[in-house]
This record gives sequence, structure tokens and C-alpha cells, in this order.
Amino acid sequence: MLDRLTSMRVFVKAADLGSFTTAGVTLGLTSQMVGKHVAALEAKLGTPLLQRTTRRQSLTEMGKHFYERCRVILAEVDEAYALAENSGRKPGGRLRLSAPVGFGACRLAPILNDLLDLHLALEVELDLTDRYVDLVDEGYDAVFRLGPISETTLVARELVQHDQVACASPYLARRGVPDTPLELVDHDCLGFVNWSGLPYAEWRFGRNRKMYPVQVRSRFRVNDGRVLVMAAVAGHGIILQPEEVVADALDQGSLVRVLDDFVAPSRTLYLLHTSRLPQPAKLQVLIDHLKQAFPDPRLRRPHEAEPRSQSCR
Repeated sequence: MLDRLTSMRVFVKAADLGSFTTAGVTLGLTSQMVGKHVAALEAKLGTPLLQRTTRRQSLTEMGKHFYERCRVILAEVDEAYALAENSGRKPGGRLRLSAPVGFGACRLAPILNDLLDLHLALEVELDLTDRYVDLVDEGYDAVFRLGPISETTLVARELVQHDQVACASPYLARRGVPDTPLELVDHDCLGFVNWSGLPYAEWRFGRNRKMYPVQVRSRFRVNDGRVLVMAAVAGHGIILQPEEVVADALDQGSLVRVLDDFVAPSRTLYLLHTSRLPQPAKLQVLIDHLKQAFPDPRLRRPHEAEPRSQSCR
């Protein structure tokens, strides 16, 4: 009798690679054995999972749903094995990470400081950059990246929503408070420039399922949100920045929110790492620490994803 968990792994690999033969080569199996694993699952479920022709194969509607659930289950099983493997190991060595500048400096740095206090043999090298980095080719243990994320062999864990806030002061005393996003065209807006040098000239807001895009003009643009905060506090205009970047200024009252009746852009922040087993103890303690720092149940449901996203902020 074929092991069901093994059959699920074979099915996922066959779906990913689009070929029984290629999946077999990758897994060290014959194409006939790959077919047997898939057939066993189809017989157990009572429904086809793959549509196969002489030229191509594709997932059936049920196959798509089963495929997604298999990936979640297999990732959690792998994590359980990794946890058991690492239970007797002392985490240590260098943990090389990459993160967007604003999130890394304002939100992630304190979390990593706490991690270092808990594990004295651990070293952390944090690269703050808003450019796309290749985890494997550039030698990172894990990277933090803003979604959307496409599917591949990397594991992506949802951490937190990356919400943005529009705010200003004392600029508002001179120019007035905008009531709608469209009024921003008559205001000085401080612009963020991504790593490629392109400015984010369109700010998008939503309300009641309707989007309000607006082209803003910026006399001052920079690729670091913290600098934009300083410029806004100095009275040079309105900014749209992640909540963690502006949190201190809002708490201190040096900045105030504007357009609070509208929803500013939001994206999901992910932690991405390889699916190798067992995971190094240093990476596992980071994952466990992030679960406590971001107590969202989605973090406990890793899925496989490709780090292909727009430029991070």
C-alpha cells in the first residue's frame, strides 16, 4: 500500500513541474511510480485530480483545491519534523536577513534585539533595502517581503498587514486639511522614491468599495520614509507612509492623520525562506520568535511562494 503522505508529495511535485517524467527524475522515481501515486489519491478521493493528454497535463477543479490543501499540510508536517530535529540543538551562528527599510528599522529591529537577548550564541546580519533580493543567489537565510507573492518552492509566512497612513503637520495650519483624496492635487505631497529611482506619484485611497487614485506632486522626494517623516514634521507637506514609520510622530502629536475617512493602501508582509529540512536551529528560533511578535494565526499556515512582488516600501 502506498503511503498517503508520500503520494501527496508526489502529486504536488507532478503538478508543480507539469510532467510525471520530470517529477520522477526530481524525486528519484520512475514516471510509472509517479502515476501510481497520483492514481492512488484519485481512487481514494473518487475524483480525477489531473487532466492528462499526450501533450500536457493540468489540474482539475477538485485537483486545484486538493493541491492547495496538500501544500499547506506538507509544509506543516515539514515544520513539525524540523522542530523535532532542532529540539536538542543550540541555535547559533550568523542569521543573514533582508527587509524593507521602513519596516526593518522601525518594527523589525526591536524584535531582533529581543531575539539576540534570548540566544547569546546567535548573530544577526540585517540588510535593509527596498530592492528585490534573491534569497538563494545572494545567500540570505530569510527575507521579509511585501506581497503579492506568487507560487514557487520558497515557503512564505504571512506576518502582518503593512498599512499606510496619510499625515502632516504643521503644514495643515497654512494650507488647510484635505477632505477628499482629489484635493491632494492642490497640496504639497512628500514623495517616496523606490530603489529603481521611480517615484510613487499615484496615491490610492478607498471607501465604500470605490477607489480614489490621485496623482500627487512632490517638491521633495527620498527613498527613506524616516526622512519623509522629518520633512513632514518640519511642515513641508503631506506624507503617505507605513504605520510603523509614522507611529512615534503620531503618538507625540507632531503629525496628525488626514483623510481618515478613507482607507489608505495596505499590503501583506511575508517572511520567505527555503523549504529545506531540517531547518537550521537559528532559522527556527527566528520563526518561533516572530510567531510571538505577530500573533496572527495565518503565520502558522505557511504556503509555498515565489518572492515576486512590487518594490517594497
